[in-house]
Formats: sequence, C-alpha cells, structure tokens
Amino acid sequence: MTREYLKKATLTATSDASETHEIVKKILGDIEAGGDATALEYAKKFDRYEGSVLLTAEEIEAACAQVPEKLKGDIRFAHDNVKRFAQAQKATVSDVELEIVPGLIAGQKAIPVDAAGCYVPGGRYSHIASAIMTVTTAKVAGCGHITACSPPRPDQGINPAIVYAAHICGANKIMAMGGVQGVAAMTFGLFGLPKANILVGPGNQFVAEAKRILFGRVGIDMIAGPTDSLILADKGADPHIVATDLVSQAEHGYNSPVWLVTDDRALAETVMEMVPDLIADLPDLNRENAFAAWRDYAEVIVCSDREEMATCSDDYAPEHLTVQADDLDWWLGRLTCYGSLFLGEETTVSYGDKASGTNHVLPTSGAAAYTGGLSVHKYMKIVTWQRATREGSKGVAQSTARISRLEGMEGHARAADVRLAKYFPDETFDLTADG
Repeated sequence: MTREYLKKATLTATSDASETHEIVKKILGDIEAGGDATALEYAKKFDRYEGSVLLTAEEIEAACAQVPEKLKGDIRFAHDNVKRFAQAQKATVSDVELEIVPGLIAGQKAIPVDAAGCYVPGGRYSHIASAIMTVTTAKVAGCGHITACSPPRPDQGINPAIVYAAHICGANKIMAMGGVQGVAAMTFGLFGLPKANILVGPGNQFVAEAKRILFGRVGIDMIAGPTDSLILADKGADPHIVATDLVSQAEHGYNSPVWLVTDDRALAETVMEMVPDLIADLPDLNRENAFAAWRDYAEVIVCSDREEMATCSDDYAPEHLTVQADDLDWWLGRLTCYGSLFLGEETTVSYGDKASGTNHVLPTSGAAAYTGGLSVHKYMKIVTWQRATREGSKGVAQSTARISRLEGMEGHARAADVRLAKYFPDETFDLTADG
C-alpha cells in the first residue's frame, strides 16, 4: 500500500524541550522553597496581575453578574451535557466482590481522590469550555475539593464567563493565577488550598512541562502537546465542510497539525484550494494561527482505499478524528487509535470541544495509541481488598510459601508458614521449593 502526500508538513509539533524544562524546573523549585510570596512574585511578573488570588464569594458573584443571560444558558446547556455523560461513565465502574476460592473473598473499590486542581487556559483564548470539562468531571467523580485555576488578564482578572462556568460546575475555590505558578500553587497547597492529588486540564508548553516534572508526587491527566485533528473523507464528502473543519482546528495555534486523509484525489485538491480563502476570512489572531498551522504542519494524504485510510489514521493516532465517509458503522468498528471520534457530517470536533457532552481534554502527539482522554475515571483510584476464613487461606498459604521460596524470598514464605502452623497445628505441609 502507498500513501501519496499532496501536502507534507515541514515542521513537527515540538518545542525546545530542554530549554523549557530548565525554565520550569527553576520556577517550581523557587516556588516550593519560597511559598506564597514567591508564587505572587512570579504571578506579578508573568500574569502582570496583583488582584485577589483566591476569589471571594462576592467577587465570584460580581463576575457572574457580568455574564450575559444567553451565554449563561449556553454554559448551563454544555454543563448539563458533560455532567450527564460523566455520570454515565461513572456508572461503568462499580465495586466488585468475588469469592476466588471457597473462603477467600477479594474485591474492588472505586475511590475518588480528595483534591483536584483544574487548569483552565485563558491566554490566547479564554477556554470557557475547559472549565466545564474539568470541573464537572471532578465533581461527578466525587472529589472532595476542586480548585479551578485560570490566568488573569492584567487589571481585569479571570474572564467572567470562566468564573461563572467554574462556579456552576462545582469548583470550591477559583484561583486567579496562570502558568507554572498556578500549577505549583495547586500542587504545593499554597494560599490555604489543600495539596492537589491530581492536576488536569490543557495548557501551553510550560504548563505541560510543569505537569511532567511534578508527575509522581501528584497525579496528572496527561501531558498534552499542541492539539491535532485528522479527517477521513471519501468522494461523497462535502469539500466545503471538510475544509471548514480543518480550518476550525488549525486556529487553535500556530503549531496545531491538521490532516486530511482521503481516497479521492479530486476532493483533496478541491479542499486544498478552499482552505486559504477560509483562513483569510478569519479574525486577525485566528487567521495568523491557522495560516501558520496550515503552512507548516498540515498534511493532505491520498490513499488507495478505505482500509489504507484507516491504517494511516491509526498510525497518526490523532487527538480528534472525524469520519465523513459512507458506512459509518464500518469505520466505528475498524478504527482503533483516537482521542475522540466524530462520525458523519452531522457532528464536528467543535461540538465536542464545547457542548456535546464528551470531554475535550484528549491525548495529543500520538498518545491516543495508548490512552484515552479525561473522564471521571481519571479522578478515581481503583483499589482492591481481600479477606479470608482460615480454611480459605489454607491453599493460598501453601502456594505462597512455595512460590516465595522458589523466588528466594524467605520472609514472604514465613508469613505464610506461621499461619498454617497456627490454624492447622495437627497437619503437615510440604512448603519447600523442590519439585
């Protein structure tokens, strides 16, 4: 099978990782050592904001009052959809109890983490939807404390719509602090916050690197790179809709890859002709981002048939995967590597990004080959337990003793020995590792 590239990316979605790592490592070290005061110094430097760090009830109320009623309705609509989908996800995880052998019972419990830190981007764009996606899922999961953290604008604070979204979705505290300093404050438990058990939400390369460095002492949803999207389209697809969908995702940022994979050369060529005009029609910032993303990172690939298209898509493992082709059930059954799948022209990545219910915090940079996106499950610890009667432990103790001795772990073996000796004093057991 061959793939013909009508357009090939000249760059890959990477940054100067070593330089970013050193910058972030220093900031985290400074803040951990200096606490609240140092975090405020970095906030003054990077956020250029000296207002309240933790919003009071009165400040939240004042911010919510600035949000138009129509927008409030849209936020409530999106919140309800995300909440109901998250509740359905949570219902798929249940406590389990099973009698492994007579007298030995093992079980599973799903326990939510206590404190979640939700990062909501507010730099290039104000990501109202990210507040909905992260705070809602944490709330449905049952986290005891949820902090929503978002970078404030100088002399303005957090976008009022982000404050409203975080508030109605269940945030216990809303923090006006961005970047590495915001992530550090949630992790280290600054400003009277509980130390976060998990950090979630998208962010720039500095936020992503902070999460990478802190992972282990705190849980994370994933390490997210630039957003990426792939469209699978056959000859029946509408080229204008395909081109519009590609541009809609390219506007995320200058390094956001978009890919078109098709088995129809005519469709590919038509889309490539349409995209520049659609980009030119965007507002200034969006146009600059989309133009650079299309020029440097976009690819258009022609395949021989749908099986080759599917293989190509799985190789890319895109964050967002759209299918605009016949026989959607075939594609649903065949495709295996994606963060979120959008089947048919009647849905689009933009729906998932904002309001349809599925989460928009998704694996990027090929990570969809091994993981899914943010869900209630990310906030939950699946733990196990067991209990046994003395008779139920009898066979397990014998096997444990023999396996332990075969491994050379005598201490483990003796933990089984003493139970057999206590519970069955009149019996003799062969507990050696010999055959």
